[in-house]
Amino acid sequence: MIFSLNQSSNVTIPRCNNYKLIDHRRNFPAKFLVLPPLKNPKFNKFSIVSRAKPLNVSSIQTFGSFQRLPTKELCVVSKAYEADRSEGESVVEKVEAARRVKIGVYFATWWSLNVIFNIYNKKVLNAFPYPWLTSTLSLAAGSAIMLISWATKVAEAPNTDLDFWKSLFPVALAHTIGHVAATVSMSKVAVSFTHIIKSGEPAFSVLVSRFVLGETFPISVYLSLLPIIGGCGLAALTELNFNMTGFMGAMISNLAFVFRNIFSKRGMKGKSVSGMNYYACLSLLSLLILTPFAIAVEGPKMWAAGWQNAVSEIGPNFVWWVAAQSVFYHLYNQVSYMSLDEISPLTFSIGNTMKRISVIVSSIIIFHTPVQPINALGAAIAILGTFLYSQAKQ
Repeated sequence: MIFSLNQSSNVTIPRCNNYKLIDHRRNFPAKFLVLPPLKNPKFNKFSIVSRAKPLNVSSIQTFGSFQRLPTKELCVVSKAYEADRSEGESVVEKVEAARRVKIGVYFATWWSLNVIFNIYNKKVLNAFPYPWLTSTLSLAAGSAIMLISWATKVAEAPNTDLDFWKSLFPVALAHTIGHVAATVSMSKVAVSFTHIIKSGEPAFSVLVSRFVLGETFPISVYLSLLPIIGGCGLAALTELNFNMTGFMGAMISNLAFVFRNIFSKRGMKGKSVSGMNYYACLSLLSLLILTPFAIAVEGPKMWAAGWQNAVSEIGPNFVWWVAAQSVFYHLYNQVSYMSLDEISPLTFSIGNTMKRISVIVSSIIIFHTPVQPINALGAAIAILGTFLYSQAKQ
């Protein structure tokens, strides 16, 4: 507040650091000097000089002088400050607790949606073995959902430019290859086997980073690859319904998703797009890339015949299965990208490992997949290696 020392005799003088400011007007009223008002003074909002009245000063030496206070009047940290500090710490703890709950909700939603997608996706592929169209419908459903959300202002549309789409293209290309390859694998082998092989993705990541990008890793990272490779190999050798097309599809998917992650890290530096909108743009571009290839590989005639046959065998429920697998594919990927805004890559990697465990276990239970003990051991070793890899990368 701006005020004049001459305007009130009840001015409260703050005391701190063992000193106090003495108002000499009360002690020496006769020695006051009157200074004329300042003309157009330069002051800020923290000044204590009034523009309206002159300032009375007893002397240059005594104005604002300090007098030592007795020890018992020392200025100490007040209890109010301690209370404020404790309240601030309490607020921080509440914010952190809320963030952890939010991350927990993200993970639970991510895993649940992924399990539901894999179940409906396998049901569709069992009745309608056309993975290229199934992959296209998954991307089309997600693209339609986001376009409607942007048009109705449910979600804020991203602010993108040509450079953004150029940097996104290699990411979308790798994403398309990985998505189709995984769907081809799922159409040929059990869901559990596909995800056991896909748990070997860290091995591809290290190998590509080492021999293509020239990156080096500590010895602990290389050692963590041994149980991953050994576990996947053991699971593949003991798989009762082994199929080479399904096995190669999962391997190609691993390699494609490694390059997707590399391109994504390089291309998105400095880009301010949320995880949700980033994946939406990725789906749109992937859909444009995939559609002509799906038509060329399978084609409308095969789709029409296969669709009629599936509906005749399954009934109207087949349409629901297709819609469900398409929508849940987009939702689980969208939630996973949204979680990346809240957590570190290490936490995301651990969450991805736990997701695979939930998918493998749930698919074995629902589809009654026969599993030999040695096959289960291979899966456990591979998943343990994935967890050790995430810890070694830290």
